[in-house]
Amino acid sequence: MYNSEKFRCCFEGVEKEFEGFKGIFNKFLQSSKTSVDWPKIEKLPEGAVRDYKTLPSPSSNEIKEMLSKLVVIKLNGGLGTSMGCRGPKSVIPVRNDLSFLDLTVQQIEHLNRTYDADVPLVLMNSFNTDEDTEKVIRKYAGFKVKIFTFNQSRYPRIDRDSLTPVAKSCSANTDLEAWYPPGHGDFYLSFCNSGLMEQFIVEGREYCFISNVDNLGATVDLSILNMLLHPTSGSKAEFVMEVTDKTKADVKGGTLMQYENHLRLLEIAQVPKDHIEDFKSVKTFKFFNTNNLWINLPAVKKVVDNGTLDMEVIVNHKTLDNGQNVIQLETAVGAAMKCFDGCLGINVPRSRFLPVKKTSDLMLVMSNLYHLRNGTLEMSPFRMFPSTPLVKLGDNHFAKVKEFLKRFQTIPDLLELDHLTVSGDVTFGRNVVLKGTVIIIANEGNTINIPDFAQLENKIVSGNLRILDH
Repeated sequence: MYNSEKFRCCFEGVEKEFEGFKGIFNKFLQSSKTSVDWPKIEKLPEGAVRDYKTLPSPSSNEIKEMLSKLVVIKLNGGLGTSMGCRGPKSVIPVRNDLSFLDLTVQQIEHLNRTYDADVPLVLMNSFNTDEDTEKVIRKYAGFKVKIFTFNQSRYPRIDRDSLTPVAKSCSANTDLEAWYPPGHGDFYLSFCNSGLMEQFIVEGREYCFISNVDNLGATVDLSILNMLLHPTSGSKAEFVMEVTDKTKADVKGGTLMQYENHLRLLEIAQVPKDHIEDFKSVKTFKFFNTNNLWINLPAVKKVVDNGTLDMEVIVNHKTLDNGQNVIQLETAVGAAMKCFDGCLGINVPRSRFLPVKKTSDLMLVMSNLYHLRNGTLEMSPFRMFPSTPLVKLGDNHFAKVKEFLKRFQTIPDLLELDHLTVSGDVTFGRNVVLKGTVIIIANEGNTINIPDFAQLENKIVSGNLRILDH
């Protein structure tokens, strides 16, 4: 069924990567079921999720010492292909021609300058993003931020039928489609193998703050760091997950559960089919995982050294350009929560979850809904309510960043917008204002041009609308 020598030939000179792949592949072969035993899920115990508003702020004279215990890690393995961009997603401009990476560096430099601190930034790259990222970070040489990088693993895709690797050589450059980065759960082993974790522990650093590089709300929070370093009772938490209130837009996101006397992450892929609606219920599961994680570094070392790291295998089905059906085996960084002691959820404000996955998200962060300050996006005080509008842009005309930008002379005023749906060949002029619920549908073959200074409030625009200067 599977030939270990054939696998081993894919990993010549990369013994640790081979061991990692062997582990995840064997777990995949041995796993008879991926679902949790639904009746075993218990109600979250009191205190399992703390309200962010109850966390005390540290005194100003403590902050420098606290920051000396911290490492910031950004998950930087993804490409911008889904948004029509080449290279790492982190270099896509998102605000004032500044990229995700630019904003991250600005945030940490501001923190270091404000408190005379030395918080390092660590980027977990993949073989897809490493070369381009190394070139980009040269421009930050004069900044008050030390930047480190390491690569997550490189595993071979597996033929779905034969369960053998599709790679014909060990070089990802010559056989790119045959390889993949195995999800952000690979962080633990790759970080340990890089030597960086040992280095930071020797320096006296205790915690790492991990988040996706495209989550613009994931900034260093001093109240959470203070809670970790100065617990009011008991020992220090080893693993803290930031969660936020689930809305109908988040029903597929991971959540927290109490399972077999341990706080754990529950993903939709683990849910039995007849309980999917229970999982999606906002009443049953009130929170969802932001993937902002605070993890104790010595605890990571202990879990890896003891061989107790255990994460569910995510089986991703893909079809290659040549039509071959393959699977890739992945893990999620939050799934390791069950391996640590003293786990905790923190119910944080929605503002700490501001991911940019689509151009509809990009529209929000480029708009006047936010102000940019020292690399951090802050909701405008002129927005009447804290929630962001629901924006849906048609894939055929708006999915790619280049096409999206062509369709706006300037990003509209969204301060009083609740819901926007745009579909078809639609363009926007300068200084357009959108309020309430606005739906703009250009049917196939029709064009709608929203003119300069137009104000649309609770409007439906459909058919064909082209306004010409004369």
